[in-house]
Amino acid sequence: MAHRLSLTGSADYLYRSFFSYSGLRSMKTDLQEGTVMHCWVPKSQKASKPNLMLVHGFGANAMWQYGDLLHHLMPRYNIYVPDLLFFGESWTRRPNRSEEFQAQCLRRLMEAHGVGRLSVVGISYGGFVSYSMAAQFPELVEKVVVCCSGVCLEEKDLKEGLFEVADLEEVASILMPQTPQKLRELIKFAFAKPVKGVPSCFLSDYIHVFCTEFLAQKKELIHALTANRKLDKIPKIEQPTLIIWGEQDKIFPLELGFRLQRHIGENARIEVIKNAGHALNIEKPREFAKHLKAFLIENSSSPRSNLCSTLSLNWSWSWSSNSTSYSNSNSSSCSNTNPYSLSSLRQKNFFWPSP
Repeated sequence: MAHRLSLTGSADYLYRSFFSYSGLRSMKTDLQEGTVMHCWVPKSQKASKPNLMLVHGFGANAMWQYGDLLHHLMPRYNIYVPDLLFFGESWTRRPNRSEEFQAQCLRRLMEAHGVGRLSVVGISYGGFVSYSMAAQFPELVEKVVVCCSGVCLEEKDLKEGLFEVADLEEVASILMPQTPQKLRELIKFAFAKPVKGVPSCFLSDYIHVFCTEFLAQKKELIHALTANRKLDKIPKIEQPTLIIWGEQDKIFPLELGFRLQRHIGENARIEVIKNAGHALNIEKPREFAKHLKAFLIENSSSPRSNLCSTLSLNWSWSWSSNSTSYSNSNSSSCSNTNPYSLSSLRQKNFFWPSP
């Protein structure tokens, strides 16, 4: 309830309402052995649609990272948007912190929901998990999209100066900011054109909502990514794979994208988005969606009415310099009575929830 008194909390409430009215519902699944995973799942799973999982990275929760994609993909897919362990409402008492374990938990989550085949999209840390899922369970994963994820980094890369940060302690302090100064540093790393002049009170509010839980466990996740990591130990996946990268990524340099493409081989292709940093899903949502649709949906077509029937809300709330306000760019081409339009959300008092 306290979160609704804050700007960040109000925005989070809006995202939650948007996901719910988009046809998804929030569910927790007890995987036993002290592990619980939360996931947004279809309110009504349709056998005629393929399944698609969207896996988030560090930062704000999965709703914030994938909100701009729903209206592109919901008409075509049964969408699943999980919280990885130690993010959102997912947690475990087990000590394993590897991306392999995260992937195993996602598989068990999908089994619990009756999903036997899917494609997967992973951003940053979510890309590590998605890649591991494809490697461990090829019978489950059909296609893979890896976005700005240093899957092919090696432990020696830190010492050899591939990254702008000096060590894992500095990485952890940036990815899990506890002060406005550190959050400004994260914004600087994440965006090609970071917005400037954000008041410290707004940054502190964001930190309070998103950056104060499971700090020790998240630090362990970061350390697990690089420990004894060598390229020749990273499995090669055989699924069709799309690699998407921001040209100016300062967290995982573009070289790691080309390294991953070479590692996978002929089944992988890479798309580089210009004037984009690590958070390209927020900074360049239209280009990001364009590449996803071209790869996942390929050349199949859909009537215009179908594209508008489920969702027409194309809005963004971020600290990106390209998006500082809400927009409803698709509303002119769809009916004004669309229940998922921005005006409808306003009328239903979901835009600014009461305390």
